Amino acid sequence: MSMTDPIADMLTRIRNALASRHRRVDIPASKMKGEIARLLKENHFISDYKTVQTEEGRPMLRVILKYAHSGQSVIRELQRVSSPGLRKYVGATEIPRVRNGLGMAIVSTSQGLLSDRQARSKKTGGELVALVW
Repeated sequence: MSMTDPIADMLTRIRNALASRHRRVDIPASKMKGEIARLLKENHFISDYKTVQTEEGRPMLRVILKYAHSGQSVIRELQRVSSPGLRKYVGATEIPRVRNGLGMAIVSTSQGLLSDRQARSKKTGGELVALVW
């Protein structure tokens, strides 16, 4: 059975793994999920990510989660904004500031997936995929 929203599934798997204090989480791989993981790593929300093969030969994205010294997760919240049923597009001037700059918005633009800061500096808008803080 096909999945309606694989990005929401990825974010939910990460949320669930953080809630149960797992060190890593495996997610079925795709290019967009890989780009989301790249943005999360560049902005220091996760430790690392890599693509691994399962026994069946399917690619899986392995995300290594990041915790503070106190044991609390670095990611407080992951929120899907645009969904297949209701797309949310923003212009370059309408990109939200997440927690006054402490978080980040993930924007899908014509130049690829960008963080809110990158999209503002390139003066490009697009689909508001998710909010992270």
